[in-house]
Amino acid sequence: MKDFKPIPIGVEDFKRLVDDGYYFVDKTLMIKEILDKKGAVNLFTRPRRFGKTLNISMLQRFFEKTDEDNVYLFDGLNISQAGEKYMQHQGQYPVISLSLKSMKQPNYDLSFYTFRYMIRSEFGRHIEVLQSDQLLPEDKKIFEEICNNTADDSVFINAVRFLSDCLYAVYQKKVITLIDEYDVPLEASHFRGFYDKMVDLIRSVFESALKTNPYLEFGVLTGCLRVSKESIFTGLNNLNVYTVINNDFSHCFGFTQQEVEKIADDFGMQDKLSEMKQWYDGYLFGQIEIYNPWSILKYVQSARSNEVCPSQPYWSNTSSNDIIYELVVNGDEETHSQIEALVNGESLTKPIYEDITYRNININTDYIWSFLLFTGYLKPISMHLEGDLIYAEMVIPNREVGTVYKRMIMQWFDEKIRTNGTDDLFKAVVNGDAESFENEANKWLVFSISYQDNYESFYHGFLAGLLLGKRGYRVESNRENGKGRTDITICEFQRRTVAVVIEVKIAKDFGDLDAACDRAMKQIAEKNYVTNFKQQYYKKVLKYGVAFCSEKVCRVKLEVEE
Repeated sequence: MKDFKPIPIGVEDFKRLVDDGYYFVDKTLMIKEILDKKGAVNLFTRPRRFGKTLNISMLQRFFEKTDEDNVYLFDGLNISQAGEKYMQHQGQYPVISLSLKSMKQPNYDLSFYTFRYMIRSEFGRHIEVLQSDQLLPEDKKIFEEICNNTADDSVFINAVRFLSDCLYAVYQKKVITLIDEYDVPLEASHFRGFYDKMVDLIRSVFESALKTNPYLEFGVLTGCLRVSKESIFTGLNNLNVYTVINNDFSHCFGFTQQEVEKIADDFGMQDKLSEMKQWYDGYLFGQIEIYNPWSILKYVQSARSNEVCPSQPYWSNTSSNDIIYELVVNGDEETHSQIEALVNGESLTKPIYEDITYRNININTDYIWSFLLFTGYLKPISMHLEGDLIYAEMVIPNREVGTVYKRMIMQWFDEKIRTNGTDDLFKAVVNGDAESFENEANKWLVFSISYQDNYESFYHGFLAGLLLGKRGYRVESNRENGKGRTDITICEFQRRTVAVVIEVKIAKDFGDLDAACDRAMKQIAEKNYVTNFKQQYYKKVLKYGVAFCSEKVCRVKLEVEE
């Protein structure tokens, strides 16, 4: 029996991944590309869970000079085949490596506390410089104050630059600075109300560490968004930005088609390729088709364990999807119609703004669509230039991301029902008031966002959801009755005064609504849907034919059987 390597779920340390024998999709040619391009400061923006942190760890393990020789970590990997020109850089540089992903605190003070802790930890990793005679006594004092957490806030703000000065003084080698998830504190502070203070902090750190630092060999930053130069990267003219619409480095994050095919072959899952493609493919980085790496690995792990349903929305379950919820909750009528079009497989063409600030991500402006593109909730299928702006035709990437939209839509609609109540609708239905039933249903249709993958099923579920949960009544869907299954039934189960049978139909257009209601009534009659209720001695059965059309209009017809 073949011995499969373990799947590295949540393993973000490159050294641990290699040492413990985890399965690895080789991305080491990113090192070659960075060295070839010789960019002073490089920003890579990709959606969450697309391998940014592991790549930062890989860069650190490759370039950093340590007491332990790490060259063995790259034996047999692509970078080792690229030639001595590249391997001679292995283990040759002092490296500063920081991750800002923990700076998502509820207020600025806690965020800054986290920042201080992060800086202290990185200084502690380089504590050996205090043993060097090359470091001035006053610099040793500041270094120790940072490690002991007694330094002033202003010292911590400039600490990355100060650490690079110290490392250069000791090793006489320029420093590589790696900053992972640089925009996490910006996103968190935007939603928590202290964005301006956080912008000032991050800008100050970057200016001293990256803009005016003569001891910088090069820098690499990762994040989900390219935050506007005006807010963060002020005056940073040596910044090279690689977003999802650039070709450079497009193979370095996520899995390519060839890599997924190799994964399927390595784990004996060739028969699962079409399923993986439907669920987790669909991203486009530059001109390269990309799969979601987190979801592919989770899928392989589940499939290898013979779980019943390995195809699940793994990526959408890794963190909140607040932005989609905000889009649904606070979107205006036009925004709702655009979401509906996307969910139904249509495309949306919008200008793309690469320089974004969280301040201008308004739900009802074009900026929101750029945000969704760069964070993985949309993908471009074509792009063209109009004047000074790039326009992208965008769609939802795959089935997995589609479930995010649908889940947020249903969550919002359920909350709308709980907040506003549906007593008037329910009363109209059980009292046989077809006109009020129709009016109330049409009122709720205004709030709905429908999706057409199973159009009749959507409206069936829409109506059933509005009618559920009333004391003294049992509401059921798809219940066996007569010669078939009724769409919706309502039974007053104690006094048995009234029972309700509802059959839902879809009309081709507005003019077909009455005919669709008639088809529903005919089906109720032909399938003898009222038989069971008559046998249970209900005094009255209300038979409703309900029709919906794509214009979001409802028509109701009623017949009463006593």
